Amino acid sequence: MTFRPRSTLSPALQRIAALTAVVALAACSRELPAQSARAAAQATPAPQAPVAAPAADPATPADGVLRALPDFSSLVDRYGAAVVNVEVVQKPQGGGGIQGLSPNDPFFDFFRRFGIPAPNQEPRAPVRGAGSGFIVSPDGYILTNTHVVANADEVTVRLTDRREFPAKVVGADERTDVAVIKINAANLPIVKLGDPSRIKPGQWVLAIGSPFGFENSATAGIISATARSIPGENAVPFIQTDVAVNPGNSGGPLFNMAGEVIGINSQIFSRTGGFMGVSFAIPIDVARNVEEQLIKTGRVVRGRIGVTIQDVNAQLADSFGLDRPRGALVSSVDKAGPAAKAGVQPGDVILSVGGHPIERYGELSGAIAAMKPGSDATLELWRNGKAQNVSVRIEELKEQPQKVAETGGGDKPRTPERATTALGLTVRPLEAQEKARAGTSGSLVVLEVSGPAEDAQVEPGDIILGVNGKRVATVKELQDAARSSGKTVALLIQRQDAQIFVPLRLP
Repeated sequence: MTFRPRSTLSPALQRIAALTAVVALAACSRELPAQSARAAAQATPAPQAPVAAPAADPATPADGVLRALPDFSSLVDRYGAAVVNVEVVQKPQGGGGIQGLSPNDPFFDFFRRFGIPAPNQEPRAPVRGAGSGFIVSPDGYILTNTHVVANADEVTVRLTDRREFPAKVVGADERTDVAVIKINAANLPIVKLGDPSRIKPGQWVLAIGSPFGFENSATAGIISATARSIPGENAVPFIQTDVAVNPGNSGGPLFNMAGEVIGINSQIFSRTGGFMGVSFAIPIDVARNVEEQLIKTGRVVRGRIGVTIQDVNAQLADSFGLDRPRGALVSSVDKAGPAAKAGVQPGDVILSVGGHPIERYGELSGAIAAMKPGSDATLELWRNGKAQNVSVRIEELKEQPQKVAETGGGDKPRTPERATTALGLTVRPLEAQEKARAGTSGSLVVLEVSGPAEDAQVEPGDIILGVNGKRVATVKELQDAARSSGKTVALLIQRQDAQIFVPLRLP
């Protein structure tokens, strides 16, 4: 194929090429077809030995000679045999296998008992899927993704030498998407685990897995970012890469230049279900912690301090007087939780935990979750333009069902009072029964939005809790806070059961 030189593209085409599409989060292996291609057999390598590091990054030295790109062949030769293909089968569920007949129909049991084909009966085939994994102990413990083995009735592990073993799911953790499976074997090749805290954007990395069923396929790229937060996923500070990761790569290892596993390939951003240049890996230290707990107890214990947090953007940083966007902004505090007992308040920005800086809110979630319940942690808070430290006792995080907000019903509010502020908010006070029904500590509800509030996507029905970290309970307090604010305002609102800070930019 001949590539067109960049100079032949017109400025208009260059602008068009620069546009990117909105992408949707997709799991790497959930769209894997039933069939898989078989890779050629590979011999099991000799006992573990250090891997020769690939060549350094390309650069042009003083002599003007371009150095070679990295060669990962020694890494693949050494550790490729420790990467396995994981095939799963989910059998059809009973109770509705005769199409066209209800289980309550008297003829349903007749056809089922005697094996006579029922009208419109169609056999249901087992659901098959596949992914990747890697061996972490010579006696057969394997790490993979939870979404690879979820709801599987049968799990089969295939090695590079074509041997196959039935596998048992030791445990799976949905929150981190880490699962441990076990095969009965001995003297298996294993990978070497690395330290994700030492990685940096721009470093070379290699993935080995079974994309689309092509076993033991190697793809390379660089680290794009570290401690990346994904919407809806706040338990894992993901490693972002541009390594080609596709359906079937899920659960496979991500290697650094020294041949150490630093992550488990888990998710991709894609419009089509295939690779588009953005993939995410679970840091191996997170996975290792989950693995140890699943093997030892069959469950994962996490720490909590009882806060809801959000990221700090430039407008919020300006509102709270921070030098730059950093930290995790506390939007709500569990009244009975450890943070409340330590004096943490909504509007505080957590800058560090135990002396480790928090740049993005996802780093705080992962750090607290990894702490042992009963231990103490020192939080550095930013409050009222100053930094201060508080000590908080870590509690165990217990999964609880989401509380559904009560909506509708009841009489229409009778309070006619309403007022419009400089923020573009038209509000009125809440009656006592409305506050009780909404389960809120706020006293003002939004009726209409315009101007800055509309631009910030504040919605009618939102309940106003505070401005710039200070509580407001009356229309006058809201108006005074709006008048005394600068060009940006951090508005704390309650929307259904969630509390969030919304930045408003004033004209």
